[in-house]
This record gives sequence, structure tokens and C-alpha cells, in this order.
Amino acid sequence: MAKIIVAITGASGVVYGTELVNWLLTNGHQVYLVLSDPARLVLKQELDWEIKDSREAAKYFKPGNLTCFENSHIGAPIASGSFIHDGMVVVPCSMSTLAGIANGTSNNLIERAADVCLKEGRNLVLVPRETPLNLIHLRNMLAAVEAGARMVPAMPAFYADSSSVSDLVHFMVGKILDSLGIENNAYRRYNGNLD
Repeated sequence: MAKIIVAITGASGVVYGTELVNWLLTNGHQVYLVLSDPARLVLKQELDWEIKDSREAAKYFKPGNLTCFENSHIGAPIASGSFIHDGMVVVPCSMSTLAGIANGTSNNLIERAADVCLKEGRNLVLVPRETPLNLIHLRNMLAAVEAGARMVPAMPAFYADSSSVSDLVHFMVGKILDSLGIENNAYRRYNGNLD
């Protein structure tokens, strides 16, 4: 089973992150979760989750191998290159977090763990959720990709006979898992049949 770091930041679409965590936990994977402070605000607005600190986060997720860290805990194991894992996902990835990762500022645990992924050549998947994009956003995306990150924008497809928002969310969860190299059936794959 995979060991995956998941960071949820303060962009709309936190359901992408929560559903990814639940899929990983349900399927026996180990998840290391970090929430930014703005993510807690968006979780309250979009899902009505009240999370004051990392200890409270676990009660909102399915049972499983979940370890939660405060974003201020820069000494957490995931901040070290010696911590072995199978990849990191920032979902949704705010433009502020993207800027920090793209410019290597390492101002908090999310940015530091992402920086470690890049320096160690590990899988880093960023799921930006913003529109429209300005030139700064695009340049930061390019810088992150040039440094080794994989950009998976939250752009669900409609070919999978999606009939609900949940279907669209699961499509994105599946695409994220694909980017991590984790086999999944989280979404209906395109089969070439346009009838």
C-alpha cells in the first residue's frame, strides 16, 4: 500500500481533497494530512466541517491509517528528505501555495514537504483550482512543472456520463490517483464509444 502526503489548502473545491483522502483510506493506503489555515475556513464554508487543529481532523474522515500534522509543524517527519513516501498531492492547490512551492520559500510544512518532493525527485501532484488564471499563476505553474511537479488542474471531463457533482469529483480523484501511479476505478474511463 502507498504512503501519500495530502495537503488541502484554501481554494474552493476542498471536496476534491477530502474525497481523495477517503478513497486512499478506504483502500488501505497510509495518508499524511496537512491542512492550511485558509483550508479550515473553506472546509467550514463548503462542507460545514469545524476543524480547529489537526487532532480534530480525523473525525471527519473514514477510518484508516491517517496521520494529521499542523501546517506550522515544520519539524514533522514529512519535512525531511529521509522520510520515505510514495508521493504528495496538494488538492486543491491555492495560488498562494503554488507560488510558495514554485519559488521554494518553504514557509510552512506544506511548502517544505513539497520542496522535499522536488529535491528528492519524488512524485508531487498539484491540483490548482482557480479561474481565470493570470500571468503570474501561469508562470508559477510552469516553474513548478519545470522543477518536477505534475500539474493536474481541477478540470473534470464530461464523457463519463456524469450525472452528479459527486461523479465529477470522483473523476478528478481518479485522475489524481492515475498521476500518482495508483491503480483505481474511482471514475469511468473513456472507452472510445461516442454512441
